[in-house]
Amino acid sequence: MSKKIIGQTLLEVANAIESGEFGKKIKIGLTTLGSEHGVDNLVNGANLAKSNLFDIVLIGPKVDTELEIIEVNCEKDMHNKMEELLDSGYIDACVTMHYNFPIGVSTVGRVVTPGKGKEMILATTTGTSATNRIESMVRNAIYGVATAKSIGIKKPKVGILNVDGARQVEKCLKELKENGYDLEFAESIRADGGSVMRGNDLLAGAPDVMVTDTLSGNIFMKVFSSFTTGGDYESSGYGYGPGVGEDYNRKILILSRASGTPVVANALKYAYDVAKGNVSEIAKNEFKVAKKAKFDEIISSTTKKEAKTSEEVKCPEKEVVTTQISGIDIMDLEEAVKDLWKNNVYAESGMGCTGPIVLVNESKGEIAVNILLKAGYTAK
Repeated sequence: MSKKIIGQTLLEVANAIESGEFGKKIKIGLTTLGSEHGVDNLVNGANLAKSNLFDIVLIGPKVDTELEIIEVNCEKDMHNKMEELLDSGYIDACVTMHYNFPIGVSTVGRVVTPGKGKEMILATTTGTSATNRIESMVRNAIYGVATAKSIGIKKPKVGILNVDGARQVEKCLKELKENGYDLEFAESIRADGGSVMRGNDLLAGAPDVMVTDTLSGNIFMKVFSSFTTGGDYESSGYGYGPGVGEDYNRKILILSRASGTPVVANALKYAYDVAKGNVSEIAKNEFKVAKKAKFDEIISSTTKKEAKTSEEVKCPEKEVVTTQISGIDIMDLEEAVKDLWKNNVYAESGMGCTGPIVLVNESKGEIAVNILLKAGYTAK
């Protein structure tokens, strides 16, 4: 027994000297059932990812490999064993497919953008961060920031994709920043700039963290991963990423059933990064700071506004409208117009080249902007 302990210790010292990393070696699990490309596809990815930095533990049927295998032969047993190994601390993180996270936990993807080859975090790609869309996307932003920090990006720049709710999310995040939450916004590559991103920014990787709703994020992951292969084999990127939540400790990373060998290998490296960087602890700390910056109050005011009942408002006398006011979310557009009417400002809704706009008479532009700012429809 003593010889075995001494041998193991000497091996750990040798590995530490070779890798430059001292302490307990990180172990990353990989479940090997469920891929549309078979068990070998996953095992080949594990062999490709082999490193002195971390050990890989396969959880699945017996295969011919030098890697450690914990043998199971059905998906239910495989996930039960995965959870047992995570909770006991035997493995530090695990890469798997089709895992059901609790509400409040979503996965943060990592892609390589075409053309420029820039890495970008996609927040988020599977799961449900909250049942309210705006709260969900605000949480996605914090999950993305926490994940980016865990992989070594100290001050990640955040962009919000121009989907439904983007302007409300931007307003919430700006309020958090004004209240003391340290957040850096990315700038669009388009001439008009701003932190609300377009498709061009998505392709270019303009932000470090791209915030979107989860269903859109899932589609983008699939497109980024398999746009060169026709869709049935994901060959690029790091997978759908770790499940992150306000108070979630298991480090479980998701692959698609269509993920190919290169993505499997990258997902294991991604798992090592977030395990080493302790994404769970960073997420907890990010939310502590966000709560001090009135996260709950900001979210509460947003959901109350959404729940406001519709009322009949008399339209003022029509005027010529030439002044455009942008920065209003599509879901708030008609309510914003009604609020202006209530304040005796004639307004119309429209759609500009950058998104929804409110149109008012040139003489009422400043008054209208102040009304909309005060009502919370747009941010400064």
